[in-house]
Amino acid sequence: MRTEKLTLGQLNRHLGYFLRRLQLWVFQDFIRALAPLKVRPAQYSVLLIVEANPGRSQATVGKTLGIERARLARMLHALERRKWIARHANGSDARSHSLYLTAQGAKALAKIKCLAEQHEAKLAEHVGPSRHKQLMAWLREYG
Repeated sequence: MRTEKLTLGQLNRHLGYFLRRLQLWVFQDFIRALAPLKVRPAQYSVLLIVEANPGRSQATVGKTLGIERARLARMLHALERRKWIARHANGSDARSHSLYLTAQGAKALAKIKCLAEQHEAKLAEHVGPSRHKQLMAWLREYG
């Protein structure tokens, strides 16, 4: 079945529409790329932040990534079950936990990073290398 192409009308002037379309393509491809290791994009982000900031609190990680507390807690439980992260009580406050990547987590993350790099190369090819570089610079500035 052939899909009829519609005119976008005023949508053609909305940056948000095109950013969303690109974001959908990026996430769909990224999810496919990470599928062999059964990792979701948010889990990957958490693993990278924990790797770069060992011992930081889960509240700080959640705030940095914009992940609500309850969702982050579920995600951390899943990562703990896979033995990829460890949570340690943070001092005298039993409600606060420091996060660490485990040896198994570091090994898994190395494989995940390879898949993510393949995805990034595909994305750069999709949008063009110079546009990719420009987008990254612009989004870092405003993100």
